[in-house]
Parts: sequence; structure tokens; C-alpha cells
Amino acid sequence: MRTIEDKASQIGRPAPEPATAAPPPHRPTARLLPWAWAAGLAVLYATVAVRRHLLLRTTGYDLGIFEQAVRAYAELRAPVVPLRGPGFHLLGDHFHPLVAALAPLYRLWPSPLCLLTAQSALLALAVVPLARWAARALGPAAAHTVAAGYGLSWGIASAAAFDFHEVALAVPLLAFGLEALGRRRWRAAVAWTAPLLLVKEDLGLTLAAVGAYIAWRGPRRLGLLTATAGLLGSAVEIAVLLPAFHPAGGYAHGGNLDGAAYGSLLSTLAHAPLDVLRPETKATTLVLVFAPSALLALRSPLALLAVPTLAWRMLSDNGFHWGTAFHYSAVLMPVVFAGLIDVLSGWRRDAGPLAARQVRASLATVLAVTAVLLPSFPLAQLAQRATWRASPHAAAARSLLARIPDGATVAASNRLAPQLTARCTVVVFPTFPVRGRLYEYRPEKLPRPTAEWIAFDRRAPESWPYPAGHWPYPLERQEAELAAARERYGYREVATRDGVTLLRAASPR
Repeated sequence: MRTIEDKASQIGRPAPEPATAAPPPHRPTARLLPWAWAAGLAVLYATVAVRRHLLLRTTGYDLGIFEQAVRAYAELRAPVVPLRGPGFHLLGDHFHPLVAALAPLYRLWPSPLCLLTAQSALLALAVVPLARWAARALGPAAAHTVAAGYGLSWGIASAAAFDFHEVALAVPLLAFGLEALGRRRWRAAVAWTAPLLLVKEDLGLTLAAVGAYIAWRGPRRLGLLTATAGLLGSAVEIAVLLPAFHPAGGYAHGGNLDGAAYGSLLSTLAHAPLDVLRPETKATTLVLVFAPSALLALRSPLALLAVPTLAWRMLSDNGFHWGTAFHYSAVLMPVVFAGLIDVLSGWRRDAGPLAARQVRASLATVLAVTAVLLPSFPLAQLAQRATWRASPHAAAARSLLARIPDGATVAASNRLAPQLTARCTVVVFPTFPVRGRLYEYRPEKLPRPTAEWIAFDRRAPESWPYPAGHWPYPLERQEAELAAARERYGYREVATRDGVTLLRAASPR
């Protein structure tokens, strides 16, 4: 005899949850619980992000880049980004047209703080469906645990404390979609996750994984159509749209998976099972991804939705993709906590005393893991004196940058660039990249500076998650370019203070 779920899946309607999982009566305060967590987390993330910006810890790469793009959208222009090169259309780097949704907000508040605050709110918003699902299936204590575990997880913390990135838009979309999957609301799950195609080109593979899950657990036709749309969407973006927008054609990040290490893509795929786990950084990251759920998420089929993101990261030739820094793990955290809720909900339905103890013990373990990992990741910056101490260097830099008039063209050090992108046309000093090539260091290829102003900071910045030092070139090389600007290209020094030097072109350029 067919089960209720099987029959409901055949006709594409959600099956009722088993009687043992019936939700407790909802008080008005219970309905507000997820939103209260979201508000608190948004303030927490924004505090970290804003303090980093005020201390000159944000960068032209990437906050400045995204601000230039959103500023262009707000002014109804194509997202041409001078920081990425002359005439560089940012949709040729990654395919993220949904970033344009932030343009109306930026129009009202034209500042890098607008993007940082919006990102904080988006990352925090994802806690709402997760906590709501946990409250319905497991009760208020579990909802608080899931909210704390997700909100303080290292993957979200790393994203919240590193500039702005398009994946912030994907995190709440995926969280709401996962809640819908958990409640067998198949069409709602597709509606929430379909926009992932407009956030980043690889997220079509995550949409395909959502479709595969629906085809397995729900209406097969809807699932297969969703999976096909995800695969075709990513293929079209990578093979057609991104090359069309890129100045040099081709997919800018295809080299990360081009098989150069083994001579061919086929050989790379043959070595893939071992390369996923070596070097050991990869294995460590794979464990840490699921650690916030006390590894229980691995017991849920929803964990399969993490496979596309983990696969491209572990198979990439770019070492930045392998570790726990930056924003790369943000989209994985909703998957991990959705898997946790799914597993614990199954135990709860057993309705036995042993199952209830297992649930309580698991939730306690999740809180313990959260507490252990918290000091090693960026939210711990809030407990550091340096985060709250006034920075004389930052004050000196802002004083000098204030001399630059609105609308000027400026070549600025990477840490100074996002202090100017709201009101000036900014490139990185020394000129970088060259002819659309991201890592081009040969001195003979650097063109002469053409910006009206040069703002240079010789102080080594506090640079988490980057290693300490100057970027994109060593300090000696940057100082040589600064000297050339004075001696060969006619720039004159306007002021120098606390390691920050401001130059101006002798004549209009």
C-alpha cells in the first residue's frame, strides 16, 4: 500500500507531516523569535563590517569593485568597473545580475557602508526560515540552538567580515528554499532557489541539486525540469554570457579547473578523488564545514546540496578556495543546519525517550562546537581592543583623502580605494590589472599613470584574511612606482602624513 507521502508526491502536492511531528501551538512571541534573532545577528555582522571599514581593513578588491558596479546600476549604467581594468564589464567576471537589486538602496545611501549593511542583513535573514522550521519541528529550545549555531558559524562569520560579495544574496534564498524542501513544499522550494541562477554562475549546479532532491523525494517531473534548468543555466552563463561580457572573451575563472596540473581535463578528473583530500587543508575544511552541526548534517540527504560548491572548490587550482577564509563557505551553512534539523526531526518522530535524549544531547553538542570554534574566526574581533580603539593612521588617511574633490580620478592603494569609490573614479595603485589580466607583474607592461590623483599608503595593513604585507606588489616595487610618478610623470606631492602620501598631477590628464 502506498504511503501518504508517495501519493502526495505523485500529484505534486505536499504531504502532511506525520502526526507525531505536529507543531506545538504558536504564541505570538514564538512567531517573532526568528525575526528577533535575524535583527540581532544583522547588528552583530554590521558592527564587525563597519568597524573593519573605519579601520581601513576593507579593500578595493572586493568591496570597491562591487561598489563601483552597484553605483553604475544606481545611475542606470552598465556595471563597468575601473578597478578591474579599463572598460571592464563586471558581468564578464562572475554572472551576478541580481546584485542590481541593491541599486535602489544605494541610490538612497551612496556609501560602501550601504553594501556592508545590506550584506549583514541578508546573511542574518537566512536564520528566519531555519529557526522557524526548527521551532515547528523540534520546539523553541531547538530553534534558539539552530539560530545561535547558524548565526555564529564560521562560514557566515568569514563572509560577514570580508568586504561584500554577491553570494550574500544566495544565502537567504537557499535557506528559504531548504525550509520549503523540509516541509515538502516543492513548488515553493523551486521558486526560492531559481533566482540562484542570477547570483553566480556555479549556483546553477546547486539549483540542479535541488531539482535532483525533488525528483527523488517529490514530484519527479518538477524535479527533473528544475535540475535541467540549473545545468543549462550554468552552462549558458559559463559558455556564452560570461565570454560575451569579458573584454578578452572566455571564462575568466576557467583556468582554475583547466587541468593544467595533469596536462588535460580528463586526467584531472581521474585524479579528482584524491585531489579532493589533498593537501590536508582541503580535508580540514571538509570536516569544518559540517562541524557546526556536530557532523549530524551528513546523515541527511539535504547534505547533497553542498556537493556542487564543495566539488568546484576542492578541485580548483586556487588555494584560496580550499580553506575557511573569505566568503566561499557562506552558502554551505544553510545546507548544514537544514540537514541538522532534518535529522533531528526524524529522531523526534520516533517519540521514544531515547530519541528525545538524543535530540537534547545533539543540540547541546552543537552549542559546544559553536563555542569552541567561535574564537578562531572573525566574530572574535569584537572582543579585541584594536577593533574599538581609534586609529590615528585611519584618521590621517581620511584627512588626506578629503582633499580629493568629488568626481576626480584616483589611483589608490588597495586599502584606500573603498574609502573613495562612492565619489571618485578609482583604480588600484600601481595600475592593476593590465589589459584585463588579473595577475600581470612585469614592469615593462605597466602603463604610465593617468589618474589626476595618487593616494599611496606605505603602512602594512591589518589584513585578515590576507597574509600581512602589501598588495598587489611588494612595497619596494610600489615605492619605485611612486617615485616614477614624481620624477618621470610630473606628479607633485600635496601632503604626507603617517605613511600616507597624496600626489596630484601637475596638469589635467
